[in-house]
Amino acid sequence: MKKTSSDYKYVTLKDVAALADVSVMTASRALRQPELVSAKMRARVSAAVETLGYAPNEAARALVSATSSTIGVLIPSISNLVFVDVLRGIYDAAEDTPYQVQIANTRYRDSKEQELLKVFAAQRPAGLIVTGVDQSPATRAILSGLGSPVVQIMDVGADPVDMMIGFDHRQAAHAATRHLVEQGYRRIGFIGARMDPRSQKRLDGYIDALTEAGLFDDGLILTSPQPTSVAQGSRMFGEFLAMAPDADAVFCNNDDMALGALFECQRRHIRVPGQFGIMGYNNIEYAAASAPSLSSVKTPCYEMGQGAVQMIAAAARGQRPDPAVVDLGCQLMPRESTDRRVGQFRAER
Repeated sequence: MKKTSSDYKYVTLKDVAALADVSVMTASRALRQPELVSAKMRARVSAAVETLGYAPNEAARALVSATSSTIGVLIPSISNLVFVDVLRGIYDAAEDTPYQVQIANTRYRDSKEQELLKVFAAQRPAGLIVTGVDQSPATRAILSGLGSPVVQIMDVGADPVDMMIGFDHRQAAHAATRHLVEQGYRRIGFIGARMDPRSQKRLDGYIDALTEAGLFDDGLILTSPQPTSVAQGSRMFGEFLAMAPDADAVFCNNDDMALGALFECQRRHIRVPGQFGIMGYNNIEYAAASAPSLSSVKTPCYEMGQGAVQMIAAAARGQRPDPAVVDLGCQLMPRESTDRRVGQFRAER
């Protein structure tokens, strides 16, 4: 028989209380403040919850307490490995706490971010974690009006909406490019796809370092609005070589792109690093495992996710972190793909 809407019954706290043979107030306390209820009562309520499959009504709870237990997380991609590490840190930090994590994907669109923020705002979240520090005025207005802690992640800046934890992309890219210069590379290019504000800062750091070294040439820059991927890195590296056949190294805006460049070098029998140096960014797991191993910038994505939840929890206790902006820094990870000594050794063999 086909079900109608009247055939579906939402299990309520009243149902739990009836099955456990306690008052609704006792059932509520057993779930929200178990330390106020005897062990015997807690066991009866827990058994009833398990039997009935009861799930607390967060909307009703939010109306009573002014906030829910939800920490909303807005990220621009669910496939990028960088955000996988961020989410792992968030979930690990939220484990064994009253908080529940709810994820939303903005797909790098400002309009989608605003739409999702309004959905979260209606739920009265315990806190919100948002990606980036370059939100539009309209988005900042929504965040400022939430009435709950907000943490911006993946970057740092001087004007947080509330709190911020991340790292300096421009500074990290400057260090990565300077490493290439110090290794003796002179015609150093930049390849970047999906040039969001954070990738743009990496490009700025690249320009800074080469300008300081007297090596900057804007004809060595190739960017695309297309999403980053290993395949995209391979395609763009082929375009880059056609555009700048005398180039001897490249800094890519992330490791996916850098691995694509490395694979294209192998297809074309270009020795890395003997003939060409490749630098990535983010230090994903595959970077150290590739052959040759890929030089990269290690970004503290897991620690950032953890820290964001901890900042929200502290602010909820009235202990808002000071300073409100936390720069976790980055670490340069030089490996075989930029080490000219490795290239010389292989050539001699």
